[in-house]
Amino acid sequence: MLHHQQILKIQTTGKSLCKITPKIEDVVANSGIKTGLCNLFLRHTSASLLIQENADPDVLKDLANFLAKLVPEGASYIHDAEGPDDMPAHIRTALTHTSEQIPIARGRLLLGTWQGIYLWEHRQRGNIRELVVHVSGVGSEFVPR
Repeated sequence: MLHHQQILKIQTTGKSLCKITPKIEDVVANSGIKTGLCNLFLRHTSASLLIQENADPDVLKDLANFLAKLVPEGASYIHDAEGPDDMPAHIRTALTHTSEQIPIARGRLLLGTWQGIYLWEHRQRGNIRELVVHVSGVGSEFVPR
């Protein structure tokens, strides 16, 4: 069993969905692993990961609008140490994910045709986010018996 781990630093531009699929694909390709699993872990509590539609940007806009209505800024939150977007960002992260797992076959992520991987920044200002990419598996094609 082979393991490859890399930490990616991703600059966000403030509240938005940032497509990171190509960055993850590069890590998998450079890992030498042909069959296995790609684990993603975002080391933050005010941003999240999402696997979602990668063709129509209106899907991402609708998701962002829905979450903004579900968890509004400016509500009376007790925790507001870093501003009015602080606690809503934590709640949005709690409702989404900070980790994902994607199978690998033939050295490539087995995402569906319309799936992409996104880092979802929940804060108003941009940040440098750290994403741990851990790839494990074998360096050859798996042939079932």
